[in-house]
Amino acid sequence: MICVDASLALSLFVPNPQTAQVRLLWGKWEASQDDLVAPPLFFAEVTSVLRQHVYFRRIAVDEGERAFADFMQVGVRSVSPPDLQPRAWGLAKEFGLPRAYDAQYLAVAATLGCDLWTADGRLARAVRVPWVRLVGEETPAT
Repeated sequence: MICVDASLALSLFVPNPQTAQVRLLWGKWEASQDDLVAPPLFFAEVTSVLRQHVYFRRIAVDEGERAFADFMQVGVRSVSPPDLQPRAWGLAKEFGLPRAYDAQYLAVAATLGCDLWTADGRLARAVRVPWVRLVGEETPAT
């Protein structure tokens, strides 16, 4: 089981310097049929950011439509542990995060005992725990 965050998924659909690495990693997970999970927030975040990219013309309308359609087929399972919000609140406090959005991903990964993969260097540097994995750093075989 692998927890993924919105920054990682968005790298699949909106080209950036990490896109090639994310696609390679995602392909490995698909080939090995890993169970990809995320908190319910994941779906709203990715949808919102994709829409924002279209709205502000960072990507063309047809690219946004294609990206959204591909996102809807990405195969990430929503996981909502009963204590998701209290655990996210506690982790946000523990790691000094100003908001609890990212802490929801941390809470899911901590609850399930799995790694959280992100493309968000700020998050990875803020928490500095071995189970938060930053794309582009030493990528273990998965």
